[in-house]
Amino acid sequence: MPRNLGGPDTSSRARMSEWGRNGAKATKRWPKGAGKSECRSRSEEAGEPTRGTPWSKGRHRVMEPLEGKMAEPQSSVDVSTKLERIAKLAREAPEMAFRSLAHLIDIDWLREAYRRTRKDGARGVDGQSAQEYQANLEENLRSLLERAKSGTYRAPPVRRVHIPKGSGSETRPLGIPTFEDKVLQRAVVMVLEAVYEQDFLLCSYGFRPRRSAHQALEALQNQAVVMAGGWIVEIDIRKFFDRLDHGKLREILGRRVHDGVLLRLIGKWLNAGVFEDGSITYPDSGSPQGGVVSPILANIFLHEVLDVWFEREVKPRLAGKAALFRYADDAVLLFAKETDARRVMNVLPKRLGRYGLELHPEKTRLVVFRRPDRLLSQGTSEGPGTFDLLGFTHYWGKARSGKWVVTRKTAKDRFRRALKRVAEWCREHRHDEVRAQQEALGMKLRGHFGYYGIPGNSKAIMLFLFKVTEVWCKWLNRRSQRASMTWPRMHQLLARYPLPRPHITHPLLPRAASP
Repeated sequence: MPRNLGGPDTSSRARMSEWGRNGAKATKRWPKGAGKSECRSRSEEAGEPTRGTPWSKGRHRVMEPLEGKMAEPQSSVDVSTKLERIAKLAREAPEMAFRSLAHLIDIDWLREAYRRTRKDGARGVDGQSAQEYQANLEENLRSLLERAKSGTYRAPPVRRVHIPKGSGSETRPLGIPTFEDKVLQRAVVMVLEAVYEQDFLLCSYGFRPRRSAHQALEALQNQAVVMAGGWIVEIDIRKFFDRLDHGKLREILGRRVHDGVLLRLIGKWLNAGVFEDGSITYPDSGSPQGGVVSPILANIFLHEVLDVWFEREVKPRLAGKAALFRYADDAVLLFAKETDARRVMNVLPKRLGRYGLELHPEKTRLVVFRRPDRLLSQGTSEGPGTFDLLGFTHYWGKARSGKWVVTRKTAKDRFRRALKRVAEWCREHRHDEVRAQQEALGMKLRGHFGYYGIPGNSKAIMLFLFKVTEVWCKWLNRRSQRASMTWPRMHQLLARYPLPRPHITHPLLPRAASP
C-alpha cells in the first residue's frame, strides 16, 4: 500500500512473533517512519447508552452494567478482565498484529455477548425471537461455540427491509441477522473493540463506547466558535455500506488482526447473502446495515481511509487550522482558510476512489460558514451559509449576552420525516383506545425530545408537539363518518390524556465567541 494513503508502510515491515502477557499471540511490526497519531482514542464524557465493552481506569472508559447498578455475574467480571488485558496490550503496542484472539471466546464470553444483545430487535430469516432462543439457552450457546470454533458455522442470509431516508423519497436498506447470528457477532465485536478502541482517533464518534452523536455536535460547535467559523466541507459518501470493498477491508483488518477464526467469521458475514422478495442474492461488496458487526467494520475502514489520512497526511500540509468530525459515514471538515478547504475537497474524490468509494456529487459541498461580523468586516454582503449534520441544521445566531454562537435546530427533512411517521401511525391506530394511543404517542414524543432537546432548539420541539397534536386530532376526528372532534373537545381530551411537554435533555451551554 503506498505511503501517501496514510497507512503503515508495508514494504519495509519486519515481523517477529511473541506471546503477550494476556495469552494472545501477536506479531509485532515496525514500519519505517511510522509516527504515533496526534489524537489517540480516549473517552471523555458519558454519551448515549452503549453496548460497548468495559475498559481499564485512567484515560479509557469505565462502564457500569447496562441493567443497572446490580453486581455483575462472575462470568461478566472474567470477560471484563480479558478485555482489559487485550486493550492494554493493544495500547502498549500500536503496531502489533494479534494472531490468536479466538481462544478468548468461550462459553462465558458467549453468555456475556448474549447479555449485551438486544432482545427486542427484529427477527431474521429464521423467525426466531430472543425469548425462543432463551428457552434452551445453554445448549444453544454451546452448540454455537462449537460450530464457531470448528469452522462449521454457516452465516445465514440477512433479511432485507427498507426504511425511509432523508425526505422520504429514498429508502435505506437494512439487513436483519438472525438472533443467534447477532450473539456471535456481538462476541466478535467485543474482541475487535478491545483492540481498535486503542487506535481510533478522537475525531470519530459513531457507534463507539461512551461516545455519542451529541458529543460530536458539541465538539463541532465549540471548535467552530473558537475558530470564528470558517469553511465547511460536507462529506456524503454515496451508498457507503453497499459499496464497502471486501478486499480492501480484509487488507486493513489484517494489519491488526491475524486470527484466522475471526477473519473467517467476518468473511462469512460479508458473503452471507441477502434475502429479499423470496430470493437470495450474494453482493460482491458491502456490509448490511442493521448487523451488529457492520458499525465497527465501517469504523475500522474509515479510520484508515479518512481519519488517519486527514490527521497524518493532510493537516501537516495545510496553511491554517482544520478539524474533522465523523459519525460513522457522516462527516464534516472545518477549515480556517478557504484555500485549504478547496484543496482538500479536490483531492477527496481521488482518496476515496482508491478504496472503491464515491462522493455524492450533490450532497458533498463547500459552505462558507464564517462568523457574520467577520464577513461584514471583509465587505461581503451575503451572510454565512448553513449545513446539516446528524439531523440538525447549524447556523450562526446570537446568545443572550449578544455574542455570536453556533446554533442548531432540527433539520427540515428530519422534522417532516418524523411527523410523517407519526401521522401514519395515527391513521393505522385511530380505532385503538384513546389511552393506548396516548401512551404510544407519549413514547414517540419522549424519544424525539430525547434526541432533539438541545439548547437553541426549543421552538422546533415545541412546533413538533403542536403538529403531533394536530395530526392526532385529525385522525380521532375520522374514527367515524361524523366529524365530532372539535378543538374545544380536543383540549378537554388533552386535559385527561396529556402528552409530554418538550424539555431540554442535553443542557450543555454553547460556548460564546469572543468579539
